[in-house]
Amino acid sequence: MLKETKRLHNYPSASGIEYFNSQFFVIGDDASNLLMLDSNLNPGDSIGIYSFAEKRIPKKIKADLEAISVTKDNKLLLVGSGSGPLRNIAWLIDPVTKQKDSIALDTFYNRLPLNGIKEINIEGIVAIPGFIILSNRGSKGYPKNHLVITKEDFWKDQANTQITSILTGADDDSILFKGISGLAYAKKSDCLLLTVSTEDTRNSMDDGAIGKSYLWIVKNISSKKGWKAINPDRVIDLEAIDAKFKGQKIESVCITNETKGFLHLVLVADNDDGSSSIFKLIAEK
Repeated sequence: MLKETKRLHNYPSASGIEYFNSQFFVIGDDASNLLMLDSNLNPGDSIGIYSFAEKRIPKKIKADLEAISVTKDNKLLLVGSGSGPLRNIAWLIDPVTKQKDSIALDTFYNRLPLNGIKEINIEGIVAIPGFIILSNRGSKGYPKNHLVITKEDFWKDQANTQITSILTGADDDSILFKGISGLAYAKKSDCLLLTVSTEDTRNSMDDGAIGKSYLWIVKNISSKKGWKAINPDRVIDLEAIDAKFKGQKIESVCITNETKGFLHLVLVADNDDGSSSIFKLIAEK
């Protein structure tokens, strides 16, 4: 059930959202700052990341920060997509002091092709107990999604940290290919949530016409870390829940509350027009 929608007119290209300490943190893939929202989705403070005068950083030079998660020591970890040299970067940000540190991820990303990922395009990240999961989005030209399982502090020893890749939602139909765009973890039920969308693009760099968006749910994810391939246990067509999702490219999801039967979610959409949309949703498990 869709509870609320809001348009963020002054914040571009929302690509990741996380909920922490009763606040939402939103990152845009061509934004120069990390946006903070209160529990009612009202914009408040922000944390500057890049010094850039224009509203949107041009595609050729943007870091393409696509995903955000909370680390075990309560820092915000933002990661670039890895789809180009300028995008092999991460940021660790203290949400209280606003101190930030950049991390080059070249060594880690250079190992991904050795683990079956031919075209790097990291779009989601989430922490589960002891590990971090990243999602690598495919395209019509490379119609394969992967989950990348690694250690919770993988950036500290990139040359040696464990890497496992899992083919996800095996779908070789390039016409109807659904690409993973974001991740969240439901601790009580050990479920992995994935936002998934269709987009008419044949590579990891360009945007294309927006199609449909979905939520995938993978149950008992902790026991599946060593699997070679995973399909969702449940697929939720967001447009079928509410027509307001039509034409929305859902990029990420976070969980604000988990009960026995329901997940309280907040999702963000990037519609490639310089603004972002945000949705509050209650979904059955």
